[in-house]
Amino acid sequence: MPFTRLCYCLSVACALPVAAAEDQEKKPAPKSEPSAVVEVTAPLPTEPLVTVMNPKAPRQPVPAQDGAEYLKGIPGFSVIRKGGTDGDPMLRGMAGSRLNILLDGEQLLGGCGMRMDPPTAYVFPESYDRITVVKGPQTVLFGPGNSAGLIRFERTNERFQKPGFRGVASLMGGSFGRNDEVLDATGGTSAFYVRGIGTRSHSDDYEDGKGTSIHARYTRWSANAAFGWTPSEDTRLELSGTRSNGEAAYADRTMDGAKFLRENLGFRGEWRRLTDRIEKVEFQVYRNYVDHVMDNYTLRTFIPTMMAPGPMVNSPDRLTRGGRLAMGLRLAEATKLTLGLDTQANDHTIRKTGNEYTLPVENMARNDDGRFKNSALFAEVEHPFSAKDRLVAGLRADRWHAEDPRAVVAISMMANVANPTFNHERNETLSSGFLRYEREVFTGSTVYAGVGHAERFPDYWEAISKESLSSASAFDTKAEKTTQLDLGWVKQAGSVQASVSFFYGKAKDFILIQSNVLKPAGMGTRAATVSRNVDATTWGGEVAMGTKVAGFLKVDASLAYTHGQNDTDGRALAQIPPLEARLGLGYEAEVWSTGLLVRGVERQDRYALNQGNIVGQDVGATAGFAIVSLNAGWKPAKGWLLTAGIDNLFNRVYAEHISRSTSMIPGYLVQSVRVNEPGRTLWLKASYAFGR
Repeated sequence: MPFTRLCYCLSVACALPVAAAEDQEKKPAPKSEPSAVVEVTAPLPTEPLVTVMNPKAPRQPVPAQDGAEYLKGIPGFSVIRKGGTDGDPMLRGMAGSRLNILLDGEQLLGGCGMRMDPPTAYVFPESYDRITVVKGPQTVLFGPGNSAGLIRFERTNERFQKPGFRGVASLMGGSFGRNDEVLDATGGTSAFYVRGIGTRSHSDDYEDGKGTSIHARYTRWSANAAFGWTPSEDTRLELSGTRSNGEAAYADRTMDGAKFLRENLGFRGEWRRLTDRIEKVEFQVYRNYVDHVMDNYTLRTFIPTMMAPGPMVNSPDRLTRGGRLAMGLRLAEATKLTLGLDTQANDHTIRKTGNEYTLPVENMARNDDGRFKNSALFAEVEHPFSAKDRLVAGLRADRWHAEDPRAVVAISMMANVANPTFNHERNETLSSGFLRYEREVFTGSTVYAGVGHAERFPDYWEAISKESLSSASAFDTKAEKTTQLDLGWVKQAGSVQASVSFFYGKAKDFILIQSNVLKPAGMGTRAATVSRNVDATTWGGEVAMGTKVAGFLKVDASLAYTHGQNDTDGRALAQIPPLEARLGLGYEAEVWSTGLLVRGVERQDRYALNQGNIVGQDVGATAGFAIVSLNAGWKPAKGWLLTAGIDNLFNRVYAEHISRSTSMIPGYLVQSVRVNEPGRTLWLKASYAFGR
């Protein structure tokens, strides 16, 4: 089906059911058990700019094995393909620290300087209870930055009213050796609870639609335990810990990830209804440590050369400590104010060897190469003017401190130079804020308009692991300042759910990453990757809807588009995804369902060669494509749910525009510029909810 025809059909599907069902304001009946319906598009926003999802609900494409893959189903999101796992999520073309990601309220920053392990790499979605996405700089409550948006992966432990237990277990198998195992169990009384979660996910190399094998195998596991004390409905204290590890092969680079060890310890408390004015007090402290190893021999064939006679190993790590204290106040009967502070500090070190045979990396000392600290005060208020409209606003001040302890900077695999910013320190105070007006125009239907401003300090990957145009260090890269207008409409009542959102943003000192920049090197030149500041403009939006026809036919549809312009260079802003449409049709019965998903992506010929962000750079134009997938769900007995699907039904050969370039890997054919997506994929999943 041509993509333009798909878009036309989708727009008709969006418009007609809305017009036909606008007056049918019947609330859906509550369900005691999860539906057997497989979700093919993400749930629509529950309120302006906010989408809340249940990661335990069945979905298509193939159930996600990391956080980025799960987010890909939300209109406006993309994932940069590197291999079988650990892709970087992007919202409206923005990635990295522009998209703040919290795991149970904690900051987790990966160790790899080449983004093998973004925060979502340490997320197995099904082990969480809720995923919340806020688009745009429209909250100040959860950490700095947020210029593109905020993602919160959360676990919620409900208090037991009497002794009992509950949980979910699942198994999944699929093409290319894919298999997942999950056990999530909680037991307790009204006074305490204990929760344990274990996950494992594995896949072999996958094949694209031509049958070409992609270097992409991985194995990941995680274990989480939480111990809670709940002496009353309004008091909760919880101690939690996580340990995870794994390995992953990458098709876009000369090394693979041989170790992804994460160790976490967290403690948090919550008190509600303390007084008539103090509705809630919550605090949290945490420690996250990531120990990462990448090499060129564990997951691929090592071939000695004159330049690299022995195996190479890089071993970075990062220690992140943080905390948060917040108080919810009721200033008047309907006016709410949240006040708080948060802090975070992270230290990065690295050790590496060019020959593991003669200089084992385990015997080498770690070198500090970056220290960052941030402390902030924030306030956010909600004030209704009437039963129909309200104002939401927030302010945040961040105090940043950064240190560059590197005596030398590596400008190639074989050469170091003196660091021009050795022992330099930076201290900056950055501010963020937003103002949003919302009005209910009729029952369950809200229009909104908001303006947000976010100032973002350069992160490790921009300030430490890159150069600048004029020197070997980018430590002095300016902070990025984004101002964005958000307009939209959300409908969450009746048989039709729908949303329309539009954004327009201006970024001053946008931090652009540019590769293959030629610099002097002796008598010749060398290619460097640099951070540089430019001014940029982005605009676009998303349209989505969901409805039922005749009570059993479900229709889901969405459109997403982003346009980016590099105003300084007078060219397209890099790493901007093309127009994308999704159309889902499903038949629903009480215990079973079937469904069809058609995903169409337009060609993208607006690109900026060798420019982009810390995730990747543009490599050229891409062709459009359309992918068809099928799914089914069945509940054979109480608590049981079987789901199955066929993704890429027609075995289409394609690559996303947002993708890394391929690399020459011994034993693998390179037949494409980008890392191709998987070909036809079959999967089957069984889950069982137990207890009470």
